[in-house]
Amino acid sequence: MTGHGQASVQNDQVRVVAEVKTVNNRFLKTSINCDLDAAHQSKLEALIKKHVGRGSVNLRVKTEMLDSGNVHKLNEAVLRSYWLQLSEVAGSSQSINIESLLLLPGVIDTNIDESLNETVWPVAEQATNQALEKLNQMRAVEGEVMHGDMLANSELIGQRLESVKQFAPQVIESYSKRMTERINGLLESHDVTIDPTAIIKEVGVFAEKVDISEETVRLGSHVEQFQKIVNGENSDGKKLDFLVQEMLRETNTIGSKANNVDIANHVVEIKTAIERIREMVQNVE
Repeated sequence: MTGHGQASVQNDQVRVVAEVKTVNNRFLKTSINCDLDAAHQSKLEALIKKHVGRGSVNLRVKTEMLDSGNVHKLNEAVLRSYWLQLSEVAGSSQSINIESLLLLPGVIDTNIDESLNETVWPVAEQATNQALEKLNQMRAVEGEVMHGDMLANSELIGQRLESVKQFAPQVIESYSKRMTERINGLLESHDVTIDPTAIIKEVGVFAEKVDISEETVRLGSHVEQFQKIVNGENSDGKKLDFLVQEMLRETNTIGSKANNVDIANHVVEIKTAIERIREMVQNVE
């Protein structure tokens, strides 16, 4: 589910700004950008997993030491190396601007010292938790809207399915009537009679081919399970995704087996509702 959260926390020593963004993904994928060491980045990833179960998560943690003397350090060895190399090229050290040297990579070390990580971490943890909480607040609002839309579309599927069930018997009746009339017409023109059981047998074969009772039962069951999960306290996005795929499978089978215009029209509406649900389900954890 898409969302955004940002928080800023500081104490006497450090200020930390945490910003988190999420976009849709079938699985949980994290990306962390911060200047803390690897161990503390792993802790940040653990915080994300506590708040987010699914989606692509991008977390950016920006740290600012309020006592800059503990952070900005001059790397004398790197500065001396630059100075000597440029002096050889220029021929004289007098022509080298010291301010320009300070802008070169590695001369000023602005990374947080390892000894300061433990000082920074409590503030970073608090800021990250607050940002993730704001993210989930935003996603909860979107989730309420999606909850209503998904239920409305699932109810539409159920209504259309009931109409399909009503038209299903007419498929066999219509075929039997057309077949009987066609055969009787041919027999009369050739003055030939035929055993009625042959017609009954043929109609039976056709009825078996177009029987959609199993598919309609399964589709109805999937819709009920879908609604139960959506209305539950803890929705399962992956399970909902699976149910949507199964609903689409049964609907396609109904459309291919039922030789009826009215059923075909209802199948189109059902598939349209399923597609709308499938797009929303990608946002559900």
